Amino acid sequence: MGTHYNNEYNIIELNKYKYCIFTIVIRKPVSSVSTDKNGGKKMRKCIAYMSLILILSIFTIGTLAEPKAEHKPMIPVKQVGHNSFTSTNWGGYAVTSSGVTDVKGSWIVPPATCSGGSQYSSFWVGIDGFNSNTVEQTGTDSDCFNGVATYYAWYEFYPKFSVTIKSMTVKPGDYMSGEVTYIGTNKFKVTITDINTSATFSTTGKVNSAQRNSAEWIAEAPSSISGILPLANFGTVNYGKNFTGISNTNYATINTVTGNINSFGSNVQEITMVSSPTVIKAQPSALTSDGTGSFSVRWVSS
Repeated sequence: MGTHYNNEYNIIELNKYKYCIFTIVIRKPVSSVSTDKNGGKKMRKCIAYMSLILILSIFTIGTLAEPKAEHKPMIPVKQVGHNSFTSTNWGGYAVTSSGVTDVKGSWIVPPATCSGGSQYSSFWVGIDGFNSNTVEQTGTDSDCFNGVATYYAWYEFYPKFSVTIKSMTVKPGDYMSGEVTYIGTNKFKVTITDINTSATFSTTGKVNSAQRNSAEWIAEAPSSISGILPLANFGTVNYGKNFTGISNTNYATINTVTGNINSFGSNVQEITMVSSPTVIKAQPSALTSDGTGSFSVRWVSS
């Protein structure tokens, strides 16, 4: 063990070799002054090293504080009508049928109203998940993290983790278009476009157990390892041509037949998000009757 002094502190360094493990600093007697240049140089390295550790620790703690959001299959509560369901994490519409090969949707990124704490809300288009264990999807989030609104685009081939699309900058009010296409041999292509900025992103992924038995247009309370996350107050999110002006959206292709949500008749399922059988979290409107499949989802509670 080596001991070095300066004109303010008595510093006991518990490592006399090249690298500093840690340093204990105590108040020194005034008479104990040293001008050891090598010791001072080593101590400066130790201080720099410890500062780096502190910065990395703070960064890691900050990163871990925000849950890793996942966009999961629907967690059903009960069927409340012939074509009406409640769920603790989904709100919106699904078309249930085998042979889904394509789904298109458009929506306007809603602003998150943040009053403190962290809440999350996701808006997406996808295949599977209504009554299966995978979801192939792409969308945007309007979240509150420690009271600050954050927005981003993402895709996910659940059960794989969600991936943030860092090349896209999403803002509230942006018009988004999303599409998920089955391209064969359990592979899917996801495409998302920000109409306001013309930014677009596309990628493919393989989901071996995908059933392709539902198409969805969903507002979601995403989940973390601890369960469903609090739903951010997103006000109202609007889907479809009536709001975005984007043609051939809120469409699906099922068994080679392409049409808007309305056209699939009794296979269309309305989903209301609830926290309990009697407490609504997010409420979808009726589908418009003009053949565009447009609708809104209104936030009610977290």
